[in-house]
Amino acid sequence: MSLTARIWGCRGSVPTPGPATGHYGGNTPCVELRRDNVVFLLDAGPGIREAGIDLQKRNAAELDLHLFFSHTHWDHIQGFPFFQPVYDERVSLTTWDVPETTGRVQRLLSGQMHPDYFPVTFGELDAHIEHRTLTPHKQEIADILVSHLPQPHPGGCSAFAFEADGSKIVYLTDSELDSLLPDVEYTLRHPGEHRGLPPELVEFVRGADLLIADGQYTDEAYPRHRGWGHPRASTTVDLAVAGEVGELALFHHDPMQSDTLLEQKIRASAARAEGSGVMVYGAREGLERAFGEA
Repeated sequence: MSLTARIWGCRGSVPTPGPATGHYGGNTPCVELRRDNVVFLLDAGPGIREAGIDLQKRNAAELDLHLFFSHTHWDHIQGFPFFQPVYDERVSLTTWDVPETTGRVQRLLSGQMHPDYFPVTFGELDAHIEHRTLTPHKQEIADILVSHLPQPHPGGCSAFAFEADGSKIVYLTDSELDSLLPDVEYTLRHPGEHRGLPPELVEFVRGADLLIADGQYTDEAYPRHRGWGHPRASTTVDLAVAGEVGELALFHHDPMQSDTLLEQKIRASAARAEGSGVMVYGAREGLERAFGEA
């Protein structure tokens, strides 16, 4: 069976609809992974609304649905109240916390549906929703091996790796990779040199068929945004090269970047990876990639 990824939202921080972002899309993060009748949804930005419509067409009640969150900032949870399957009494959905944040997902999903913010409360949802916590180590969920790794981001964040049938997809967004460099000041002065990242992180992504990873800032923009929780795209490329991944989909696009500016960053990122064997491109809404046997 193939492990398939589909992008439903890949913008960062705030939705940015409009003609300047039409190609890559303006919805904030939501990615679908599927294998047969098992569906993992990664983050719940507004793109999850379209994902829910599509899942209902596929009869969501017959699917094994799981929802993971890299973290619970607004742009990663605000689409959840518009996710159609949670209003279907036939649907079962499992939400997952990481051990460091047990109970946080349920608290914040229900909190944003308080009457002060939304007309329907979490308790009025019709689907059967179960809240669970991942184990500290690799865990098998519906024959898919799931692992997670804490990432540097204000308030905390987690990366996830999913492995099945010899295929591997890693989701690594909202990670300020540059803060993990042994000498970030040196890399700012010498941006052309390769940047060494922690071995644990390199091993986490190693051999991934697809790495979906935050690449929000250009080298020029990053110094003005240090501490905001996002990396230089060039640092993300260096991680992909070190981990010998097959494909890198740059993700969490800067809300201030038009499609034209994104194309420039993506071309520079692909050039940085040239000769490494890593295929670099920009994540965009509707993009679908499958790995393993169909």
